[in-house]
Amino acid sequence: MITRQTVAEKIHDYLNHRITLAQLVLWCENIMQDADVAEQDIEVVSEVAARIGVADVDNFGLLWNECDELLHKLGYELNFDLKKVA
Repeated sequence: MITRQTVAEKIHDYLNHRITLAQLVLWCENIMQDADVAEQDIEVVSEVAARIGVADVDNFGLLWNECDELLHKLGYELNFDLKKVA
C-alpha cells in the first residue's frame, strides 16, 4: 500500500543519492498506473507522483526547492545534516 509516507521516503532517498532521478520518476509513473494507494492519501499522492513523473523531461526537471514543496504537501519537513567525507 502506497501512502504519503512511502512517497516522502522515496523523495528522501532521491535527495540522499540512494536512488537516481530516473528511478524516482519510474517509481512515480508506476504509482500512477497501477499502485494500491491508501484511500485517505490518494489525492496528494496522485498530485505529487504526477509532478515527479514528468521530471525526466528537459523542460521540467526537479529542483531541490520543488522537492521541499512536495514534501510539505505530503506533510513532511526537510532537514539536513552536514557530515565530513572521509
